Amino acid sequence: MSHTLGVRQAQKQKTRQSLLDAALGLLEEQSLSSLGLREVTRAVGVAPTAFYRHFRSTADLGVALVEEALGSLHPMIRTAVTTAESSDERITRAVELIERHVTTQPAHVRFIARERHGGVQPVREAIRDQLGRFAEEVKDELAEDPEAKGWSDDDLLMLSHLYVDQMLITASLFLEALEASPRERERIRLRATRQMRLISIGRRHWPD
Repeated sequence: MSHTLGVRQAQKQKTRQSLLDAALGLLEEQSLSSLGLREVTRAVGVAPTAFYRHFRSTADLGVALVEEALGSLHPMIRTAVTTAESSDERITRAVELIERHVTTQPAHVRFIARERHGGVQPVREAIRDQLGRFAEEVKDELAEDPEAKGWSDDDLLMLSHLYVDQMLITASLFLEALEASPRERERIRLRATRQMRLISIGRRHWPD
């Protein structure tokens, strides 16, 4: 009996993932607000009613895509931040992480970039919540630095949001340069590094 339940659960998870993958592919050419569930189920080859066994609506599917796109980044960012020995090394690792994520997951990054200010409120809120989590995690790590002495919690959170916003800008630039030359990608890498270092320099003088 347990074996049968395990097989059914695995098949259910496989169908759910197929719906997510199909939706992500369709969203390369359109926004989530214009996506119909019949398009998604047709792409997977299942009946429209099967959609509701996994998601309440296309908005619910969009929220799941947000988790898929951003959820896995939390441990990677924490590792990049906590194991760095200096501010410059932390910045270098962050830029490398962003470039690698854009290169390996361009569809996810494009989806987040489009839907962050899109027309589906639950998805906008899910993206905002994920970015808020990133900011809180960065803030917690920045608070451990000797340079954080004298900083208020609100100011540290403001600083972490600056870093997160800059990461999003950097991701958009790398996304636009997917087919660009290595020289152009290096230019983006250097520019992103310098911009984050500028934020870091401002940090040192903020308490003054």
